[in-house]
This record gives sequence, C-alpha cells and structure tokens, in this order.
Amino acid sequence: MHTLKTTRRRDGEAGQSRGFSLIELLIVVAIILIIAAIAIPNFLQAKISANQASAVSTVRTLNSATIAFSSTWNDGLPPSLAALGSTGANPTCNAAMLIDASLANAPNQKSGYTFTYAGQGPTIANPPPGCAAGFQSYLITAMPNNVYTGTQSFCSDESMVLHYSTTGAGIPTPAACEALPALQ
Repeated sequence: MHTLKTTRRRDGEAGQSRGFSLIELLIVVAIILIIAAIAIPNFLQAKISANQASAVSTVRTLNSATIAFSSTWNDGLPPSLAALGSTGANPTCNAAMLIDASLANAPNQKSGYTFTYAGQGPTIANPPPGCAAGFQSYLITAMPNNVYTGTQSFCSDESMVLHYSTTGAGIPTPAACEALPALQ
C-alpha cells in the first residue's frame, strides 16, 4: 500500500511565493532617483564642455579654410561661409569645398552652436572672373543655441586669435571680439 508523505510548512510561511512589498519597491525607486539626481547635472556639464570644445575647433577650422581660400583663389578673404562650402563636384571660387556643408549652408549649425562669417571692410576691387568679390578682413562668431548646448560664445578675425565671452552674448564687431579675453 502506498503511503502519502506529507510535509509540514513552517509557521508563518505562505502558500504562495513571496513578492516585493510596496515599501521595498518605493525604496528602490528612491535610490534610483537619487543616483539620477547626482549623475544628470554631471552629464549635462560634460556635454556643454564637449560642445564648447567642438565650437573652438570649428572656429579654428574656419580660420584655416579662410586662409586657404585666400591663397587659392586670389580673391581676398571669402565673401561668405557658402563660398567656403561646396555645391558641385569641382571646387570654384564660389564653392571652394573647404568646409562641411552643415557649416556652409543655413542655419550654419554644428554641435549646438550657430556659426556666422561676416566680411569686413571694403571688398576686393577686381575679383577673378565669375567670382563674388572677397573682403579684406572678416569676423567669425560661434554662438550657443541655448544654455544646454553651451555657455560661452567665441570669435576670431583675420588675426586668427580666438576670443571668448563667458556670458554667451553676441559679438557684433571685430573690435568687440578683440576686447574679449583670448583663449589660451
């Protein structure tokens, strides 16, 4: 004859598997929120620093492209950012293929910054045939799109010295640019 073997449960042990209580779940959620509160500001600051470093690098690239344009096309300094970019397969004085299309074409943005190029002073008297007249000087500015992409604005002119504003304010003229501290 078969005997049924029965096991006894310990006192207080439930018949179903035990899950997490509401209090335990709330404690876990609170810990995750505390970690996020510590990590998110550090992440945002790292992103701002990276965007600002990218803006400085881009202003330096634009300075180099401007000098390359001047020596290649014998048309002074470029008339616009579009003249440094490209529209076809072969470089021309109106589309020199020296910078990326995202910088050459409106809205001229990269890494949370908007870049502007403004020719300064008189234009070149006799530009090469088919070329827009270049300038004798220029001003390049880099402005943060908002406070989450950067807190500093940058500028440079034909001296190729980079200057910065810690307020992120616009830099309207070469004189205003040169009055700002130089970037080391």
